[in-house]
Amino acid sequence: MSIWGLDRRRLLTSSAAAAAAVIARPYVARAAATEVLIAEPVHGTGYLPLYIGMAKNLFEDVTVKIVTIETGAGHANAVLSGQAFAFIGGPEHCAFAKTKGAELRSVVNCVDRGNVYYCVAKGLEPQNDDWTSYFKGKTIATSGYGGTPNSITRYLLKEWKLDATKDVTLIETANSAILPIVKAKRAEIGCTTEPFVTQGVRNGVWDEPIINIPKMMGPYAYSTFNVRLDSIQKTPELVRGFVRGMMKSLKFVDQNHDESAELAKKQFPTMALDDLKATLGRSFADDMWSKDGVISRASWDTAKSVVMGAGILKTDVTYDEIIDMSFVDKLKATL
Repeated sequence: MSIWGLDRRRLLTSSAAAAAAVIARPYVARAAATEVLIAEPVHGTGYLPLYIGMAKNLFEDVTVKIVTIETGAGHANAVLSGQAFAFIGGPEHCAFAKTKGAELRSVVNCVDRGNVYYCVAKGLEPQNDDWTSYFKGKTIATSGYGGTPNSITRYLLKEWKLDATKDVTLIETANSAILPIVKAKRAEIGCTTEPFVTQGVRNGVWDEPIINIPKMMGPYAYSTFNVRLDSIQKTPELVRGFVRGMMKSLKFVDQNHDESAELAKKQFPTMALDDLKATLGRSFADDMWSKDGVISRASWDTAKSVVMGAGILKTDVTYDEIIDMSFVDKLKATL
């Protein structure tokens, strides 16, 4: 069976499977010329514009399929290996690749805020914002090492003069596991995203987040769509077609909140519609999504400061080395 026939949630969900996939023979060449496979690190409401673009047939020039790979850098590796056309993730993954001699480019924005919230188990809420004292000695559930939530956690700990290996305990896991871990009292704090924030509130695991990263850090190139440089060079029309569809999708979500919630229900059928609307309400209130697909220089500066401050990116990589806005710039006037 080809990669296109596999369910996106089942494909490459384990670390072993992801590792095997990275060295496997690329599958993209087997697909039709206008089909693109997008690797996502989690299937969550943060990527709603992509899902809605697919549901509304806003990708007129390409057929989009997605695969979920919850293994840290597995989504980026799928693109580097040629298995996927693009991955959703921060431009820092392009910077990591750059330092190792590989060439990736971020071509269109999606999530323009740090899509991370810190939630604490009920009964353990802080009395003030002395984060150094509060976090010291706590167990924090966060994403796998190399994932952006993990990087933000390490960055904040350093800002608070805390050692990530001595002063706290990090449980590095899949995003979908963070809520159950806090519920089971294996961690006091969860560094998570929607829809898990709202699910935790509604199920009595925690109250509203104690730290709201979208408001704290402002514009942040958190989740962009990233392709190989040779895709830009060899198949520019394919890249253009995908970027155009994403720009239309971002515009639709920005202008149609209620319909977006209704369409999102199909992606998250187990969530009550009220819960889903609350989830999206938080995202809209926090200006989560880009409205036009532009990745600003300021948003990369923020993302870069996090991964360099956390010690994960050790070489300064400039905006122009990993971000290509040529497609967005040319398409803006046409949409």
